[in-house]
Amino acid sequence: MQTSDIVRPDPALVRGLAAIGSATASSELNRLGIRSAHITGPVSWTPGVSVAGPALTLQFMPKREDLYQIDEYAEPEKQLHRHVLYHTRPGDVVVVDARANMTSGVFGEMMLSYFAGRGGRGVIVDGCIRDIRRARSLGVGLWIRGVTPNFHSQTDIFPTAVNVPVACGNTVVVPGDIVVADDDGAVVVPVALAAPLLAEASQHAEWEDFSRARLAEGGDLRRYYPISDDARPEYEAWRAARVAGDGREGLAP
Repeated sequence: MQTSDIVRPDPALVRGLAAIGSATASSELNRLGIRSAHITGPVSWTPGVSVAGPALTLQFMPKREDLYQIDEYAEPEKQLHRHVLYHTRPGDVVVVDARANMTSGVFGEMMLSYFAGRGGRGVIVDGCIRDIRRARSLGVGLWIRGVTPNFHSQTDIFPTAVNVPVACGNTVVVPGDIVVADDDGAVVVPVALAAPLLAEASQHAEWEDFSRARLAEGGDLRRYYPISDDARPEYEAWRAARVAGDGREGLAP
């Protein structure tokens, strides 16, 4: 069985998005016209882990027994949930439309061990996995709805396609999109918007650094978040000192 690989984005874009996090990615995408790129439903089961990487996608459909009668170990190469993992390269993120099903575990310890061993970074499942205790120990970020002891097609769903556009958590994910995920959740960045997003986000992050420092010192929220016109000269002086590297970063000019 042959399935298609993805076109991976420029690694520099991925590194840049990893540095800004999901909240900034979401808000900047909103300014660029994407109302909400948040994959709703799956949440972090690996607190403190953040990832960014290109999306490998896996689609499930409602089970129809005349189309899919494979059990857990029979005819492994007909099981498409294996094939999405065969495409794994270092830094990839697997995104699974499991139809918010809570009774089938899309991946378990063995599949996830393989994914981790090939350098996979994160798994986003609009549904469940199993073997959660061991899965958490693999160093892979996990954003899922829950866990179950059942295997991938034991109950109501079965895998139907690899690396096609999917709806995960009511959000469209195109193969090769960049997924940014952390404790706030997972956000999908279309590749075509990654560069303009980063350009806006770098400015956003810089003034937030300034505002954060001022607010931590007891500064007026109305003055510093967002930066008011009155605070703008102060920010520009702070920024110039930071660029010059004269040791005045974060201090009042």
